[in-house]
This record gives sequence, C-alpha cells and structure tokens, in this order.
Amino acid sequence: MIRRPGLEPPPRFRTTLNRRAVAKSLGGLSLGAGLLGAAPARAAARISFADIIDQDGEFGDKAAGDAGQQIEIRGYMAPPLKSEINFFVLTRLPAAICPFCDSAAAWPNDILLVQMARPIHAISFDLLIRVTGVLELGVATDDATGFVSKVRVRDAVYAKA
Repeated sequence: MIRRPGLEPPPRFRTTLNRRAVAKSLGGLSLGAGLLGAAPARAAARISFADIIDQDGEFGDKAAGDAGQQIEIRGYMAPPLKSEINFFVLTRLPAAICPFCDSAAAWPNDILLVQMARPIHAISFDLLIRVTGVLELGVATDDATGFVSKVRVRDAVYAKA
C-alpha cells in the first residue's frame, strides 16, 4: 500500500487491536457462556459469620437462602493438626489454637468447617483469607475424621484477602 502525505486517516480513526482493547469493548461479556448458549456462572454470594447463625442460635435467613450455593466468606485459618490438610476450621478472628468441637451443641457462632477441593499446606493463623465454596448447613459428622460440624463450606478454595 502506497501512502500519500495528507491521505492518512485522522488519529482518532486509527485502531490498534490487542487483548486489552477487545476485552474493554466486550464489556465483560463471558465468551465461554454467553456466546456458546450456556448460562453464565452465578457469582459467589458474599456472607459473613454474622449471616450464618442469628442470636437465637438458628441459621440466619441469608445463610439459609445461600445453602447449597457458592459463597465467599472471609476469616482466618485456625491452626490445623498437620501441615498438609484437606480441611480446616475458618474463624472470624485469628485463633492461636484450633477450636475443634466435639458436639454440635457446643458449636461456636464464629467458626465453620472448610473442606478443600484438594489438599493444601496450612498457612499462618493470622493471615486474613477469602474462602469460596458450597455452603452446607446442618449437623454432620465427617466419616474420616469424626469431626462434628454444624456449618461447612465444601469443594472450597482460598486466597489471601
């Protein structure tokens, strides 16, 4: 192509196509879901420890509504019994000792059991983390460990908050 002086398009009409420009122009459209006909994934509902159990010791309305769904909750990994784990206790505040419970009746309002999607290495008890997984409510006993829980997040992953 021969370019002649004065016949180039004005700068505002020149385009540069790159990944950032394409992503910006799509405005967050999910190519995997939106264009292929699949339903877009539901974002994980954010809940807090206060949402899980109310003052009467019953499951809160928000937690009950999110049961069986992907949720995100922030807290601290209580010190586990070993370094490589496939579950841990998430606490509202940092706990230097693990708050294992031997019965659902003694279950504190500010802890929950997190069952990981795959084994992980434990981290420091004082690092705030964000856990995402499926919320389960109701008393259950883990067959492998005998751990009794009232609230669980299964198939979980975590990241620093």
